[in-house]
Amino acid sequence: MEDNKIQNSDIDKEKKEDESEYEKICYVCRRPESKAGSMVSMPGGMNLCHDCMQKAFDSVTQGGLDLSKLPGMPYMNLNLNDLGSLNKDLEIPQKQKIKKRSDKEPKKQLERKDIPAPHTVRQKLDEYIIGQEQAKKAISVAVYNHYKRVYLADTAKNDEDAVQIEKSNILMIGPTGSGKTYLVKTLARLLDVPLAIADATSLTEAGYIGDDIESVVSKLLSAADNDVERAERGIIFIDEIDKIAKKKNTSSRDVSGESVQQELLKLLEGSAVEVPVGANQKNAMTPMTTVRTENILFICGGAFPDLEDIIKERLKEKTSIGFSSELKDKYDKDANILSRVTNEDLKKFGMIPEFLGRLPITVTLETLTKELLIRVLNEPRNAILKQYQKLLELDEVKLVFEDEALEWIAEEALKKKTGARALRAIIESFMLDIMYEIPKDPNIGSVIITRAYLDKNGGPLIQMRG
Repeated sequence: MEDNKIQNSDIDKEKKEDESEYEKICYVCRRPESKAGSMVSMPGGMNLCHDCMQKAFDSVTQGGLDLSKLPGMPYMNLNLNDLGSLNKDLEIPQKQKIKKRSDKEPKKQLERKDIPAPHTVRQKLDEYIIGQEQAKKAISVAVYNHYKRVYLADTAKNDEDAVQIEKSNILMIGPTGSGKTYLVKTLARLLDVPLAIADATSLTEAGYIGDDIESVVSKLLSAADNDVERAERGIIFIDEIDKIAKKKNTSSRDVSGESVQQELLKLLEGSAVEVPVGANQKNAMTPMTTVRTENILFICGGAFPDLEDIIKERLKEKTSIGFSSELKDKYDKDANILSRVTNEDLKKFGMIPEFLGRLPITVTLETLTKELLIRVLNEPRNAILKQYQKLLELDEVKLVFEDEALEWIAEEALKKKTGARALRAIIESFMLDIMYEIPKDPNIGSVIITRAYLDKNGGPLIQMRG
């Protein structure tokens, strides 16, 4: 009994320490104490700001209003002694609490030694990502310069003569399955900064059905455990950015296209935005906090289908008659035609000039070839084949793939035209029977995957233990 009491007291102590890291939030107006001022704490985990308390008392003195009918006040007619039993109902959810800004300790500034050099970032990316050499190089330099900019902003706050360096957000263009999202995920993990991945297709202009633009920053705040200071140095990746291109030949208001591009301008350039905490949309019951986006690195990515045709059309305009003429089909077989993209091509696609001006760095990713797909299967630190080999290791079985089998998998992936995404689906289909049958026989020592098995002209080679 005594041990249980000690254990419970330790849990309560940890809970109180954990709660002290977060701001109190008014149960009625949902404002944090950094905006509403000090709170009056009541039983049941309920906190009220002075404004809401004053309004409640004014309502009582002016006409005996039933406080239970006010929004957010369903329990005000209960006795205070009864509030303790409603603890779970009255407490603000943990995901909607905001971490306190530490006034006692000085704000932790970014140190020069904390900024990884471009070659260091590139070497780490090489361990996880195959190919895309130019893209990895460009992103490594862009990230290095971005965090140097943050460092200079921290060290030169009171220096009026300091040089102000503009943000260098990144636009990534590449076919589906070329590694855009995986590249950003790996980058955020290596830099140990919070990352938010948002889908541009769900964004609409404020006031319409869908997510507001601020929900992008709200996701980053959630990824940073509601720590505003940490979120303000994170990375936001907006995928499917090509889906918010201007709609052609439409008479209705373009609330999910050009309007979203216009709304994103303030975030990309840097501004203070009010974002909901723990929710995608603003409402009366969601706490709000202010996040500055000056030091947030924005990376926008998209496949931009049909952009190749726009680029080819521009390049073919150079064709002339005579000795200097070029063949009209010269660029039809160019697998990396996207590397020739210009801002003019993107404008013709439907991106507005103001939006492109806030994404000065354009990175193009190559289409994965058969050779690159084979390397993707084998070489990365967490390659797909290594994952399956690790799974079978737990059953003390060795998994081996013949070179011809790897070629077959890469060829099938190319047919699907979905890049590296096709690899796992293909491997899952023929590994299903193996993963099901292997645990039945503890005497199996190794399994060799052959091309004949993949072509359904035979089975895998199974070797028993010695």
